Amino acid sequence: MGSTFGVAVVGFGWMGRVHAQAYTRVPHHFPGLPLRPELVAVADEVPGRAEEAAAQYGFATAVRDWREIAADPRVRAVSVAAPNFLHREIGVAMAEAGKHLWIEKPVGLCAEDARAVASAVAGAGVQGTVGFNYRNAPAVAAARELIAAGEIGTVTHVRIRLFSDYAAHPEGALTWRYERERGGSGVLGDLASHGVDLARFLLGEIASLTADTAVFVPRRARPTGATAGHTRATGGESGPVENDDYVSCLLRFTSGARGVLEACRVSVGEQNNYGFEIHGTKGAVFWDFRRMGELGVSRGTSFQDQPVSTLYVGPGHGEYAAFQPGAANSMGYDDLKVVEAYNFLRSVAEGTPYGATLEDAVHSAEALDAMVRSAEQGTWTSPAG
Repeated sequence: MGSTFGVAVVGFGWMGRVHAQAYTRVPHHFPGLPLRPELVAVADEVPGRAEEAAAQYGFATAVRDWREIAADPRVRAVSVAAPNFLHREIGVAMAEAGKHLWIEKPVGLCAEDARAVASAVAGAGVQGTVGFNYRNAPAVAAARELIAAGEIGTVTHVRIRLFSDYAAHPEGALTWRYERERGGSGVLGDLASHGVDLARFLLGEIASLTADTAVFVPRRARPTGATAGHTRATGGESGPVENDDYVSCLLRFTSGARGVLEACRVSVGEQNNYGFEIHGTKGAVFWDFRRMGELGVSRGTSFQDQPVSTLYVGPGHGEYAAFQPGAANSMGYDDLKVVEAYNFLRSVAEGTPYGATLEDAVHSAEALDAMVRSAEQGTWTSPAG
């Protein structure tokens, strides 16, 4: 059993719950980890929510003000699962207080926010992990290995999709997610940030891009009380949706490969339709998050009429062996966050980054900012500005 390590969670909506559960489960799946997380404190500004979390999950302390966690010497590491507009302030404060940081994407509202948090983490000498969980899927790890080994030849083009209906209902409440000052760029930060991370994780850096964006549900009703997740509201005062429901983007990679990234939060009939198709000069790989343990693979020497086979991931692919003993046994979304928790705590224990880092968040945010500029100007632009 590893040494006890005090952790805290700031923001206890759905994602805060996922983080708490991941901390609880990580010693079961990774018993060799030298740190054993202890749930010390939870913070949420909604009255009663932190107390409910403490009662359900066993946090020793429940507070409404996250600053109490920054000052708590028992807390060695903090999960930030608060709304996007709070990421920068909380992330910087926690790093400056010497707390290791596991923070959800997109790490603020823009690249400047992400850079501020990354700088604070680097300056404090603490470890930082970011919630780009889809890269943790064993099938994605298998795809990366196949691509790196040249199994599909030189990558020529990729298509990455992230379609969801979580905001499709016209009665969806006008929460912070739809405000520019608190929710940032809308679907870009919510979903396209994951797409950019997958693109970079699998294919390398993005050299330039051009994008188009749209708002398809222009007005929503304001909620009359506290919200969590994607709640509905009727009868409240109507207000404008200030950020984007949809983005489509053409990508050029430094390798010469081309790409298409498309994300939408109002896609009726689509529930978490996330995935990619990557084509090379000798083959291709295909992945659908809804069939997370399967990877479509085409490779060989036929080129034309070359078949696609299904690879069922198993031990040897990513961290699959920590969850299941044999191929084709299912894993789920929460398992990806357990992998993320493991990478975070391993980074702390060894002093070496594992998994997605704050630098990855900066690169993703720079690409999102470039998409916004491109959509406004109607031109190709570089993520580097």
